[in-house]
Amino acid sequence: MTQTTEARLKYYSVITGFFCAVLLLTNAVSAKLIDIGPLTVVGGTLLFPIAFIFNDILTEVYGFRLTRKVIWTGLGCQLLAIAVYAVIGAIPPAAGWPHQDAFTQILGSLPRITFASVVAYFCGEFANSVVLSRMKYAEHGARGWREGWRFVASTIVGEGVDSVVFMTVAFLGVLSSAVIVHGIVSIYILKVAYEIVATPVSTRVANWLKTQEGVDVIDEPTTNYSPFAVNQ
Repeated sequence: MTQTTEARLKYYSVITGFFCAVLLLTNAVSAKLIDIGPLTVVGGTLLFPIAFIFNDILTEVYGFRLTRKVIWTGLGCQLLAIAVYAVIGAIPPAAGWPHQDAFTQILGSLPRITFASVVAYFCGEFANSVVLSRMKYAEHGARGWREGWRFVASTIVGEGVDSVVFMTVAFLGVLSSAVIVHGIVSIYILKVAYEIVATPVSTRVANWLKTQEGVDVIDEPTTNYSPFAVNQ
């Protein structure tokens, strides 16, 4: 796909915007704990899987190269939001404004948790995209149930990487190994189930985009899958 073709894409930038919005909203609502059946999870658990769904759609339609740019854009938005929350939170509140503690509790962040979240996002999203890209090549871009299987299989890997990295980096040495493993398994099952339920919609959206954009990229074996090859 040439740069000229890329500039003519109608929906690529739109999906990028929604992808970044999901990431920022996930961080904002993760300060609240909610119960989903027997599980107690942060509010962001309901949103974050959508980022993987967008990743699947982006990779399936536009290929790894353009998805890599979106992942980096999302990372940049997250870092900007973290920095802004920290700076605004550090500025003394106006006289008579009594909500500084509430602001800090909701939008403030612990350095270790923040670091774990960013690293997990980076590793999980790239793992998801690479797996889907290579599966699509191996299956010659087949649609139907194979397309749905690509979406689910890539999420099984990507969400697994994300869950393991986050829980390990965030809580190793703080929580017992048994609690960490239980947390990983609980969150992982919920996220993968989310993807499976959403797959019929995700594949339909991807095929609609292929028709509207006139593209259906199948990455070649020579594709540079390095996360850092942003100019390629």
